[in-house]
Amino acid sequence: MDFLDAYEQWADAHSFFDTTLIPSPADGQDPLAAQTAAWDKRLADTPNGRLLRDNAMFRALGTGDKLHLLHVTHALEQISEHGALYPSGGCLVGSVYCAPLTASERGFRMHNLGEYILTKEAPAFVAKAGEPRREPTPLIFEVSLPPQAYRGLAGVDYLRLGSIHLQIYSRLEYLLSKAERHQLRETIVSRIKNSAAFLALAAAVAHQGATVSPENFLRLLDETIPRLPILGYVYFEALAEYLMLHSTTDDTRERAEHGEFNNWLYKDMLFASFPDMAGKFDLARFRPSPTGLATLLARIDPSLDARHARAYLTERISHLVAARLFTPGQIPEAWHRTRWEFDGLSTQLGPLLGHLIHRELRTFGRYPDFYFYYDQHKALQAWNYWNHMDIIAPFNGTIPKGEIGINPAYPDLDYRVWRAERDDHGRLHPAEELALTIAPRLVDIKYTLMRNNQWTAPTSATA
Repeated sequence: MDFLDAYEQWADAHSFFDTTLIPSPADGQDPLAAQTAAWDKRLADTPNGRLLRDNAMFRALGTGDKLHLLHVTHALEQISEHGALYPSGGCLVGSVYCAPLTASERGFRMHNLGEYILTKEAPAFVAKAGEPRREPTPLIFEVSLPPQAYRGLAGVDYLRLGSIHLQIYSRLEYLLSKAERHQLRETIVSRIKNSAAFLALAAAVAHQGATVSPENFLRLLDETIPRLPILGYVYFEALAEYLMLHSTTDDTRERAEHGEFNNWLYKDMLFASFPDMAGKFDLARFRPSPTGLATLLARIDPSLDARHARAYLTERISHLVAARLFTPGQIPEAWHRTRWEFDGLSTQLGPLLGHLIHRELRTFGRYPDFYFYYDQHKALQAWNYWNHMDIIAPFNGTIPKGEIGINPAYPDLDYRVWRAERDDHGRLHPAEELALTIAPRLVDIKYTLMRNNQWTAPTSATA
């Protein structure tokens, strides 16, 4: 694949939040274009919908000359010893995972996402690992934005990376033997074939406006997630989106006044329903009980209407499945006529195949030994795109909830970093400036704070 093809794939993997009024030349060929536009309006009309376009993170990216970011680490000793901080994979692909900070005369105020990670999530991970000596440490990054830095709002949407995953595998598949490649293809095809009922239902809702009982839809979704793990991610993002957009609690209103979505809603929901996520963050296992959803929502925000939520999730998940897991522009044909062969499915369901392969390779045969290079290959493509666009601070574009990164490969990246201390009012203060280099090389996934609880990393690890 040449530079132009990879560039276009990465451009398509980003959400451009400041170009909604610009007509897309591809709209005429996109059967979901009208539905996508309708969803944009529907999301914007929710109680907190204005934050989709007007939020503190976007204002800082678009107008400031410096960004202040919080990074939480469990391995400051190793970082200091090696003098390097390495990025990790995940929703921000290959950047240093951070949350925004707001400077004031009384210190730095944490974005509520960063506050949750520092005060609740990271301590829970460390406790789960049984390593009380490894306390989560806040680091303050001050990143300078040069005049040429991209001032648009382009966020990477990891749910759109399926085609990229498939393309990378096609280039690296010969690291597997012929027998292993055949087995992998058969495994992926079998997973999709046995999930055809859900895929057909979601496609019918999205493309034909089919009416389905939300209870039946969520039950079938729950049954399908173990076969199609990417659906756990889709479900999580849709439910997190619903909570952040529709909640009207006092905490949500207060955070909205600061220009922030309330991240505590979905964080509390996640760990209340899946406490074992601490130490091994894996959204492929996200499948709240369909019958227990009302109880779960009442526990997080009693004002939410469970019936409304179920109907919303049915429509939203159906749209995301059609828009993110089917090859763009493809409308499903009669499912009973499908030829269950890998090459044929890649034409219509290429992104889904890519997501499944990306997941399967973590544990498949000898490939875990090569998996680091698979993700490194993906990071190189992302860095290439970001550098071409002069994107210094990529963010998670599924919804601008405050997940923002530092592009480690940006030429002449200008930054300073301090170990921080927290005062009695929850503000952060620089305590010690650190001589650290952000290195453009991924840390192995098993050493990262939110992916595993192995702590003997040879280098520094990121959140």
